[in-house]
Amino acid sequence: MTTFQALLACLGLVFLAVTWTTAVVAKVRGGLPESMVPLRDAFSELALPLGLAVALTTSLGSLYLSEVAKFPPCPLCWYQRICMYPNIVLFGVAWWRRDRDVRFYVLPLVAVGAVIATYHYLLERFPDSVSSVCSTDVPCETVWVWKFHFLSIPGMAWVGFMLLGTLAVLARPRPNRGGGSGDTVDEPSELQEAQP
Repeated sequence: MTTFQALLACLGLVFLAVTWTTAVVAKVRGGLPESMVPLRDAFSELALPLGLAVALTTSLGSLYLSEVAKFPPCPLCWYQRICMYPNIVLFGVAWWRRDRDVRFYVLPLVAVGAVIATYHYLLERFPDSVSSVCSTDVPCETVWVWKFHFLSIPGMAWVGFMLLGTLAVLARPRPNRGGGSGDTVDEPSELQEAQP
């Protein structure tokens, strides 16, 4: 199961690399090539359900590690869970309500969670050079999972947080055809309702 979780994290890293590289290239070039716009729009439409899937998968994965695999969560693991679990509700409600402004609620949690995951990862890798805030009962320096020579539990959590942040940004409202900026929910206009 931990190998499957690590493979999902690697898939997430590929998605992050492609997405952020495309964003940087688009910024440098002054916009996306026309051939990439439909792909961006498709991911914009799928961002909310994908965010819900990522939040649900990472949360269930963390519960599997502690409740089934019996890896005791350290204090830093609990702080990361506190930042991850609410994203299930946030993305779920945003998808149900078609609220593409979910980034305003998600990004603060994601930023805090990513910082904690980064610190935790560094603490695992360099236990002598980073001061620990963990208890002696469940030390944060213990590496319970180490896959592909670079992924541990906080490493996988970091990928989850970065995916949620990226998907929250991708879910932004697109400009309407009339040039305004608003949500693109397909709702019939008064003119369309009047036609037979």
